[in-house]
Amino acid sequence: MLPHKTARGQAALQRMKVFDGVPTPYDKKTKMTIPQAAKALRLKPERKFCVLGDMAAKVGWKCKELIERLSTKRTERASKYYKNVKATAKARAEAKATLTKSNAAFKTEAAVLAKVGGI
Repeated sequence: MLPHKTARGQAALQRMKVFDGVPTPYDKKTKMTIPQAAKALRLKPERKFCVLGDMAAKVGWKCKELIERLSTKRTERASKYYKNVKATAKARAEAKATLTKSNAAFKTEAAVLAKVGGI
């Protein structure tokens, strides 16, 4: 609860931002989970809780289904992107390993040629 009748509470309300889903600058950032903040660890089993979307839908918000549909599309796109990133990283690591092996062979050949006087 915010003390909305005081100047400090009104200033806090003016600074507050609320978004549906993940806003644009943050949707491409790496998501992190904080285990200490998990609902199962923070709330006692007998405590009641509510989800903001459910509460808003009960008072007349009509976009809950839309947000759920967009959220599933976003998670599908994010999983495809993550698979692509992992595949690219794996291919890059394999290419680097191959390149390192070929460079090692080239260095040994260059050393042999230097001893013989070829280079």
